[in-house]
Amino acid sequence: MTKKMIASALGVVSLLTGFGAGQAVAPPAAAKGTSLYSFKTTALDGTAVDLDMYKGKVVLVVNVASRCGYTPQYAELETVWKEFKDKGLVVIGFPCNDFGGQEPGSASEIRDFCSKTYSVTFPMMSKVQTKAGEGQSEIYAFLSAGTGKLPSWNFGKYVVGKDGKPVAFYGSGVKPTGEELRKAIEQALAVKPVS
Repeated sequence: MTKKMIASALGVVSLLTGFGAGQAVAPPAAAKGTSLYSFKTTALDGTAVDLDMYKGKVVLVVNVASRCGYTPQYAELETVWKEFKDKGLVVIGFPCNDFGGQEPGSASEIRDFCSKTYSVTFPMMSKVQTKAGEGQSEIYAFLSAGTGKLPSWNFGKYVVGKDGKPVAFYGSGVKPTGEELRKAIEQALAVKPVS
């Protein structure tokens, strides 16, 4: 079975069952940060990243994995990044091994896979835990507090507005180049920044 057929089959299963649509969560008691830009993280190459550097931009935050039926979405994420980056969009990938152990690799293995297999050039950060509980990334606690949703599988997508607040969550089955997500990105980019 080809990768394209597997991805299509997963898309149908997701549509029919809601698998990968995101799980509703109660907001954490005290989610830290008032905007995405108030967080610091680490890039896949180990360098410190202050998300404040993206202030005023729209950010698409995606929990990614290298061994998932949705992994071909890397190519679509790269397409979206190239199309909208000069208009103010940043795509950020956060590798995640929470679902099916589908991101077991080291940072260098993930980086090599992404660049060699999908020619990924958008920012990739270090592996994080998206699931609620001890060890959850503060970034994902913040995103879930703002939307009431956490990824229930790999390739969950958050659109974050220019003010650093999450606008919407889209599950695994929503294609990065699909009309639904494209419209949300375009609407977020059209919002005038608050001065």
